[in-house]
Amino acid sequence: MELLGLDVMGLDLWQVVLILLAGFWAGTINTVVGSGTLVTFPVLVAMGFPPVTAQISNAMGLVAAGVSGVFGFRRELAASRKVLPALTSASLAGGVLGAFLLMVLPEEVFGVAAPILIAVAIGFVLFQPALSRWVRRRKAGEAGGSAAAGADPLAGPEAPTGPVSPVLWVLIFCAGVYGGYFVAAQGVLLLGIMGVFLSGALVYSNAIKTWLSLAVNLIAAVSYLLFAFDRIDWRAVLLIAVSSMIGASLGAQIGRRIKPFWLRVVIVVVGVAGLVNMVWPLVTGG
Repeated sequence: MELLGLDVMGLDLWQVVLILLAGFWAGTINTVVGSGTLVTFPVLVAMGFPPVTAQISNAMGLVAAGVSGVFGFRRELAASRKVLPALTSASLAGGVLGAFLLMVLPEEVFGVAAPILIAVAIGFVLFQPALSRWVRRRKAGEAGGSAAAGADPLAGPEAPTGPVSPVLWVLIFCAGVYGGYFVAAQGVLLLGIMGVFLSGALVYSNAIKTWLSLAVNLIAAVSYLLFAFDRIDWRAVLLIAVSSMIGASLGAQIGRRIKPFWLRVVIVVVGVAGLVNMVWPLVTGG
């Protein structure tokens, strides 16, 4: 037990191990399901990191997992190049605004908003299977019912050709604002939007979702470096970056063995624990 009290970078060894495990799990979840922030953010808050510092450090650390995920989808992204510039501009603009709001609003505002956003993100995760089924049925219907019974609609060869409608651009912008401010479940939100408003097989929407999430995290990270450097905890950034990148690289293999249902259960359980951890002081006044 004496080893558990060992100091590493100003943290107890057990805290380092827990953050590494959370980062690994978040990287894996982001590759397979999405919403890895609902694992890492509550863990950091439970460790005593201030909520805004936890959010900023977590977003920066998960950039590494995003890079790994984008590399895995490089073929689908190349095939989606006709719509990527417009969608990327919407995400970047929204991410800048979201990061700006996080940095300029009082930390007390985030302390109140974060539990609400966690609850919203948990809702996204819970309803994601139903949303995916609805989007798949819609895609199959658009194809004129040409898909054979039992065929996987995700395996279609259709890449999105555009154009990007104003409605889609605005919705992606709003998702970018949400992602720049809070990150959690941004991928699920993006996938739902593109599943409805973007043509092409869903596999391409999933690839674009990974790219746009990374774009928002990158623009937010640059904003934090320039304007909120003192709020970055580099210990958390390093631990999450290393472990989430490993998790993302192994996510596909792990995802083949673990049912998404159980990954989703972990997300919801950890998210609810984080929600309780943040709401309790507001209720008790502690």
